[in-house]
Amino acid sequence: MLAIKKAVSTLRDEEVKSYLTQILAGIGELKEQYGQLERPLEEHMAEPVAELIEQYSSLMSLPAQRAFWDPAPDSTHVHILCGDSFGGSMKQVLKEFGWTDTHKLIILRENYAIGPLDQLDTPVGRKLRSDWFRQHIHEYFTVSDECEREYTELLDNLEQISEQAQIVIWTGSNASEQAGQRLAVHLLGNRQNEIIVLDAGAICEKLFNQPHAFINYCHSGEIPSDKLREALLRIDGGSRLTATDIARLSQGWLTISGQSGVLRIWREDALLEVPADYYDSYLLEKLDSLEPPPGNDGFLKSARLVGEAIGYCEQYIGDAYFEHRVRELIYSGVLEIKGVPTAMRFYSIRRKKG
Repeated sequence: MLAIKKAVSTLRDEEVKSYLTQILAGIGELKEQYGQLERPLEEHMAEPVAELIEQYSSLMSLPAQRAFWDPAPDSTHVHILCGDSFGGSMKQVLKEFGWTDTHKLIILRENYAIGPLDQLDTPVGRKLRSDWFRQHIHEYFTVSDECEREYTELLDNLEQISEQAQIVIWTGSNASEQAGQRLAVHLLGNRQNEIIVLDAGAICEKLFNQPHAFINYCHSGEIPSDKLREALLRIDGGSRLTATDIARLSQGWLTISGQSGVLRIWREDALLEVPADYYDSYLLEKLDSLEPPPGNDGFLKSARLVGEAIGYCEQYIGDAYFEHRVRELIYSGVLEIKGVPTAMRFYSIRRKKG
């Protein structure tokens, strides 16, 4: 039981959903078969039980899988990056190159574009951030000390970086990765390792964009593995940080972590704090431009509105924050609701009439 608790405690939000969905699907299949038996139960259970056992084995191996990517004494490179999606793509490419023994990863799993960052280097600040997510973001259902555990793990991994390893910080043209870059540089302190910074999105745009076919990446998690492969081959062309650069980025972290806001954007090469309702008018404009389905009395699924907002937004904010603001517009009386706001797919909205 202790081993199970340890494995579960390492899961991220999206992993919890994935495991739970697959396990419940397996149990549902067992239930359906049990109600239609013509032969002994044991003959019907083999495949579903095997799948459940496979899920169990996969879950229990997660701690070892994650530990494999932690910095080690013989690491030649340590990559610091934001987001599990980008981290998954990076792992795949490193495996393809056969670099897994010497290239290790430190993944910053939080979205630093949203939520308070004030005093994040203190337990009080981390609790404030964790509390804000639990109060405002429906998808955030992790344990109360999740932020504290993530931060402790980050510090431990940074401490494990050997002196000879080159540190590669990946960033992008968005507030989350830019803030993550500043946090990483700040926490690295006065280490003597060579630190280089790479923008995978900018590299791929330069390599692959054509006048008639181009993609502008809002965040690195959007980059497919085949294109990321080309970016990874250009490590030596990364921007090497000088002592002045390190001091500037560290001070940049102190600046944003001294602010009390909960929303940040990246504009004109600057990380800016903006009001919490910054995107409310944008959401309402999108709502007015969408055609509700016939026979639904003008109500539109909130998931469609949020999807539209994400699709046309030049910033990487994340669907959770947009959905949070939709609910705030409901609470303030600007929007009407039909359904239960437990998740986007369960309720619809429209402009309040009268």
